[in-house]
Amino acid sequence: MEHGPGGIPEALNCLRALASTHTPAILRVPEISAAWAKKALDLGPQGIMFPNVESAKDAELVVSYCRYPPRGVRGSAHSIVRASAYGFDDAYLSHCEEDLLIMCQAETVTSLKQVEAIAAVEGVDAVQMGPTDLSASMGYLWDPGHKKVRETLKEAERRVLGMKKEGGAYLAGFAMPHDPPDQLKMRGYHMVSGASDVSMFGKAAVEDVKRFRIAGEIVGEEDEEDKEKEGYYSE
Repeated sequence: MEHGPGGIPEALNCLRALASTHTPAILRVPEISAAWAKKALDLGPQGIMFPNVESAKDAELVVSYCRYPPRGVRGSAHSIVRASAYGFDDAYLSHCEEDLLIMCQAETVTSLKQVEAIAAVEGVDAVQMGPTDLSASMGYLWDPGHKKVRETLKEAERRVLGMKKEGGAYLAGFAMPHDPPDQLKMRGYHMVSGASDVSMFGKAAVEDVKRFRIAGEIVGEEDEEDKEKEGYYSE
């Protein structure tokens, strides 16, 4: 929900579709906000992602948004929301916090400087690297493949992986054209977002048009050959 026109109603439809195939869902909210977190969590996703987490204080805040009092500040309406099967899941309160995956995005120069502190916050399950926003933060807008950006990202990756050995958060990230999923896996990533639906649909559409154009050129060549065989002449 951070990018694009989708909001809570659209997210609900996506969750319904994913539930039909028993596929876990992670919702990314637009900002660090108690209101957005509350509405997202009431839908019943298996995970929630917060963008632009730049400090341990930010991370502690987002965790508090995912916990009911006294451990946090999440609003309590569990008996009437989808997350608890509209109240039919009597054990919801006993397992909802343990079952939820909490992800913090580290996507600026500031957040990467604090990435170890973010990964160490209790309740943060994964730190999601954001290469495109990081490139913009470093002055290389839409150039996540820039040498300096990649070096900065890899150093942050090593620090998160080091924290994981001490009980810190998992390392997660987005695959890019210059940095495919297998490369992220080889560097130790625990979670990888391989592609977006928009990019997959766009690529498929472009390939379909290319095939159509190539087929048209082949047919055109065959027609010309047939005309020559038939002695067809035209000015």
